[in-house]
Amino acid sequence: MKRCISVSLAVFIAACVLVGTEKQAWAYIDPGSGLLTLQTVSSAMAACAYFLRRRILTLFSSDKSAQETSQSVPTSDGSHKIA
Repeated sequence: MKRCISVSLAVFIAACVLVGTEKQAWAYIDPGSGLLTLQTVSSAMAACAYFLRRRILTLFSSDKSAQETSQSVPTSDGSHKIA
């Protein structure tokens, strides 16, 4: 754990030094950079939707049995009671 903290601190200090000693760049952003950013954001959102698809489906489902099973509470004898 101490090694992980020291490595992350060293990386943070190195990044600060690199940012602090940057020279001004006289450049332009390519017109395709906006599309690349849009593609990155949309693929990240699609990945999140894929991993959370079951929660999203239960949120929008109108099936009452799915809502009842999510609200059931186990009792001491092993059966489930709807809360």
